[in-house]
Amino acid sequence: MKWLLRILFLLVAVFGLVIGALLLMPGDKLATILAEQVRAQTGRDLKLTGDVNLSFWPVLGMETGPVTFGNASWAGPEPMLSAESLAVGVDASALISGDLRIKRVIAENPVLRLELSDGRGNWELSAPATVAPANSTSGATPQGQQGEVTLDHLKLTNARLLYIENGATKFDFANVDLAASWPNIAAPLKVHAQMAVPGGAVDVDLSIQDLPAYASGVVTPLDLTLTAPGGDFAFDGRVNLAGEMAGSLRAKTTSTELMLAAFGQAGMGVPLGLGRAADVSAQMTYTQNGRISLRNMVAQLDDNRLTGEADIMISDPPQITARLDAGDLDLSRFNDGAATGGASQASPATPQNEGWSTAPIDASALALANGRIRLKANSIAVPGLTLGPSDLTLNLDRSRAVLQMNPATLFSGQLNGQVVANNRNGLSVGGNLTADGINVQQALSTLGGIERLSGTGSGSFEFLGVGQTEDQIMRSLSGKGRVDVGRGVISGFDLDRLMGRGGGEAGTTVFNSLSASFNIDQGVLRNDDLLMSLDNFRADGSGRVGIGNRDIDYLFTPVALRANSGNGIAVPVRIVGPWSNPSIKPDLTKVIEAAAEGKAKELEDEAKQKVFEKVGNELDTTITDSDQIEDAIKNKLEDELNKGILKLFGGN
Repeated sequence: MKWLLRILFLLVAVFGLVIGALLLMPGDKLATILAEQVRAQTGRDLKLTGDVNLSFWPVLGMETGPVTFGNASWAGPEPMLSAESLAVGVDASALISGDLRIKRVIAENPVLRLELSDGRGNWELSAPATVAPANSTSGATPQGQQGEVTLDHLKLTNARLLYIENGATKFDFANVDLAASWPNIAAPLKVHAQMAVPGGAVDVDLSIQDLPAYASGVVTPLDLTLTAPGGDFAFDGRVNLAGEMAGSLRAKTTSTELMLAAFGQAGMGVPLGLGRAADVSAQMTYTQNGRISLRNMVAQLDDNRLTGEADIMISDPPQITARLDAGDLDLSRFNDGAATGGASQASPATPQNEGWSTAPIDASALALANGRIRLKANSIAVPGLTLGPSDLTLNLDRSRAVLQMNPATLFSGQLNGQVVANNRNGLSVGGNLTADGINVQQALSTLGGIERLSGTGSGSFEFLGVGQTEDQIMRSLSGKGRVDVGRGVISGFDLDRLMGRGGGEAGTTVFNSLSASFNIDQGVLRNDDLLMSLDNFRADGSGRVGIGNRDIDYLFTPVALRANSGNGIAVPVRIVGPWSNPSIKPDLTKVIEAAAEGKAKELEDEAKQKVFEKVGNELDTTITDSDQIEDAIKNKLEDELNKGILKLFGGN
């Protein structure tokens, strides 16, 4: 029995001496031993500086000063992990049984660089290959059963997280606090991260259901939620080691502008109707090249509901390709001031009867994305007008938007062509349109407040305007076009009454057709070839229409075709004044000039007739025009000359 006690005492003494030696060993020596072991197991360099403190039971732990952990050989020169301090502890009893139960990993001010290239991740660790001894026997060396690895607590404080994919930095977040837990092999890995952003903080909760399967490359269930100022995201699906995902997505914002500001897009306005508050759900697929595909998408954007599908390439700005269907899309308050305090409020528009609006137009939304979006809708309400059933395609490219109409229904007719808004160097708008079946009264009333002309028309229109307000754009307009209108009505004066010497200021005038071409320069439209056809009249027109000033100075000249023995009578009408209330009156100056010209013609004809009669009596012949006077005089002279010659030679 004594020898047994002596053996136990010897073992305790040896163990105590080993522990004492470790405790008394200098920190740099401990760091060297630990670095050698880490390199042997992972192939990476571990550098520890400062004092290294150890604990042995029940937690085998280490606390150190600044530390760096090397990157993969194919990755960049920067370390994969660096920190100002590091504390690591493992369960000593579990370690004896062959399991690695990590009790804690705590790092202060760490920098973690995750890099992915050609399917390889720098977080994949493997021991360097060793050469077998020359005298080893052939055949595989039996491998022991690998123990379980678990993590009770991981905490990174004030961390910087970088993710680099194929040499390009996908994200770089600073001031991040991260905590993770994986208490046993069958439990999910749970990660919580928080990052300070403008307006508050972003919180991310992630759960991977089967971490060993995920680490081996198997597609694994994933739950992910992100909460940020202004909204939140939720994803429930599956993920693989390359970060590719597929599952259901839900994104909801109460203030999209706040969320954009939180992710570095401060001051980016969102038009009302396009998602200042949004609720989007879809089946999402994310691929390794940064493409997000959304299928079976339902998007509630403010009061508008859209369905369809979209593909988004993550870039700056995002590249979007989408096909959407909408019922009644309301963008009538597109330019209303943002609800958040950070966005400027639009000033009240100038009343319609006083001029165009001088409120600044916020066109910053043109820079939100690039891409191509096709939209079909039953109706689309935009400021000042409403389109009916329409098929539209919007192309976005670096703050320039081209809206293609294929066609669009407007003013009860159809528009084909395109409208362009360009905000690259100040705002400009332009277009090239053809129209068919347009309700002229609806168009003129909506666009210019003109109510008196009605009918169904067609035509073409090219235009360009520049400015930051509606008023500036209208005053700068240039372009050209043509209008053809079928049977229609002009209210406010009666052409039949006017030509019958009445006032011509009440009633209506019905016309059979109207055509005109025009040119626009500096907000002024000029036309010189208006032609209106009526049953008993023809009307010509020429003049100026001030689009910028919203006024008109136009001479309209109707001609009574059957009057004056079919020669016609013209009574010009001048239209002068503001669009809202123009003066429409006969141009008496023109009437008097026309009447005076007619009287002079009568007096001239009467004088000629008297001359013809007098000359005829003198020459004893009938004269009806001036040419006959010359012939009659010649004949008379010849006759008198013949008589004189006969008398000279003794004839009768």
